[in-house]
Amino acid sequence: MIPDFQSLMLPFLKITGDKNEHSTNEVIDTLAKANNLTEEELQQLLPSGKQRTFANRVHWTKAHLKMSCLLQDTKRSHFKITERGIDVLKQNPEVINIKFLRQFQEYLEFTGKSSPPANTDNKEETSISETPEEQLEAGYLKIRKTLEQELLSKLKTINPSFFEKIVVELLVKMGYGGSIQDAGQAIGKSGDEGIDGIIKEDKLGLDVIYIQAKRWEGVVGRPELQKFVGALAGQRAKKGVFITTSNFTKEAVAYSAQMDTKIVLIDGEKLSQFMIDYNLGVSIQSTYEIKKIDSDYFEEE
Repeated sequence: MIPDFQSLMLPFLKITGDKNEHSTNEVIDTLAKANNLTEEELQQLLPSGKQRTFANRVHWTKAHLKMSCLLQDTKRSHFKITERGIDVLKQNPEVINIKFLRQFQEYLEFTGKSSPPANTDNKEETSISETPEEQLEAGYLKIRKTLEQELLSKLKTINPSFFEKIVVELLVKMGYGGSIQDAGQAIGKSGDEGIDGIIKEDKLGLDVIYIQAKRWEGVVGRPELQKFVGALAGQRAKKGVFITTSNFTKEAVAYSAQMDTKIVLIDGEKLSQFMIDYNLGVSIQSTYEIKKIDSDYFEEE
């Protein structure tokens, strides 16, 4: 189990207790071994997929210790313990956490506090296990999940022809079909049972993809897929996309996986996710940028 960033504070400081210079990567490796983390745990990413969870927590541990003047930078990505840090270790504390660090005025100033909280038994701050990035991303995921549900509910209320139009527009945004005009002309023109549209696989039209777009409430079972496969066979088609606002039964998923014809299944949840990813039917309300120090900028020539 990956420890939270507060649990890492005391072990982190102890590593630097030899008074030598240390690098961030070195401490990450040492703490990983001390906590018996598996390779899978070390590779675990934050929801954004841009940072490793454990490394992110170690970086925030270091940041809090620096805010308290227990550590000081020596050069890029390197640091060592301060005299205050040595004094803290001499006290042999059982734990170092946010509550412990609030005794230092520098830490209070960094965190926007002028004095320690009146309630010294405040458990809320010591129970924080997530770093700011983790808290931000968790909040983002909650907002996105809510949007997915609202979007899917909206899709279930529109008329079938508009739903087919949305499907084609999404596929074009994903890089298929060339232009909207070219793709749109194919909708509803095949006249074959089980096929709602045809779209180019690429801008040159080297191959085509047949589409089944169903705005359904009930689950899609194997019989519906069999009809679609039969329609594809009638067109000698090799590729198809079955999109629905509901979901597929296990039998339907298994059936599509064993077919020679390549069929991609997109259920309502995945459809709403794609629409958000490709900005279809949604608009950007706010944008937040997370920035970090550009160490190269501060390197002296």
